Amino acid sequence: MWAVGRSLAALGGVMVLAFVLTRLMPGDPVVMLGAAPGLGPEELAQMRAASGLDRPLVLQFVDYFGGVLRGDLGHSVSTGRPVAEEIARRLPASLELALAGFGMAILVVLGLGLAIARRPGGLTDRFASVVVALGAALPLFVSGLLLIQLFYVQAGTGLLPVGRIPALVPPPASRTGLFLVDAVLAREWGVLAAAAAQLLLPSAVLAIFAVAPMLRVFRAALLAALTGPGVYGARALGLPEQVVLTRYALPEALGPVIPVALLTFGYLLGAVVLVEKVFGWPGVGRYALEALAALDYPPVQGAMLVFTAIHVGLALLADLLGRWLDPRVGAADG
Repeated sequence: MWAVGRSLAALGGVMVLAFVLTRLMPGDPVVMLGAAPGLGPEELAQMRAASGLDRPLVLQFVDYFGGVLRGDLGHSVSTGRPVAEEIARRLPASLELALAGFGMAILVVLGLGLAIARRPGGLTDRFASVVVALGAALPLFVSGLLLIQLFYVQAGTGLLPVGRIPALVPPPASRTGLFLVDAVLAREWGVLAAAAAQLLLPSAVLAIFAVAPMLRVFRAALLAALTGPGVYGARALGLPEQVVLTRYALPEALGPVIPVALLTFGYLLGAVVLVEKVFGWPGVGRYALEALAALDYPPVQGAMLVFTAIHVGLALLADLLGRWLDPRVGAADG
């Protein structure tokens, strides 16, 4: 119950913070639109009134809060389109990018973790320590620029892929909004290959970011499981080492990793903002950054709220899973 209360408090706090921070930005979004041809003072005043920006801040917040409770995130000042619809249209792109990066990170963590378990302190273990250090130290945009320099500038492989799919390739028929899934459902294998190629580099940047926290926890949990009574018993029975690792040590080590993995995925959704900007990915993060540059408040507030809601939901799930996997956590909280 306390966990749910903390989650709701976090959402409320982000709503207030998003509203206050956007209003503290210097400038007026309607004034910025005044540079557009054909917009005079009367038209700008009408736009300011239609968007509610001429009202006191307290009343603006009341309108904003009431709209959120109704599922209405407002309308973009610059385009006039509903923010909720724009975010819903772009959210699958952000989710696909985050899921791809998360999946790549999971494969790396499992592979390195099992290799470390076979030879603790060996070459793979030292390599994993370097990976963790780099993943924790390198900012996302630096990782992205380094990969672009390595694979597209130095290697001379051609133009940098921008967007979810090449310009000359038609997107698959939309069912889920996830291009890879939609291409498989439509059995359009050429589209699948093109979309996967566009996704590879930006998802690799996210994977570098996600590997560090999960690998650190997985390594410690796996080494602890290898000294447990279950593993000793399995080895005493003469079972092959591969069976001991996968059937006894691995399930025990995954317990502490699952909550960390959920939290890491939540952080990835926030990290896609920079990756989408670097790679021209048409997701919610890029939408929010473009709105921020135009001082367009509602899209920025909506994107912050949606990303926070997903992150808080994942954090709540991680907390509940942690209590279920280790009842001592719940007992300690009282």
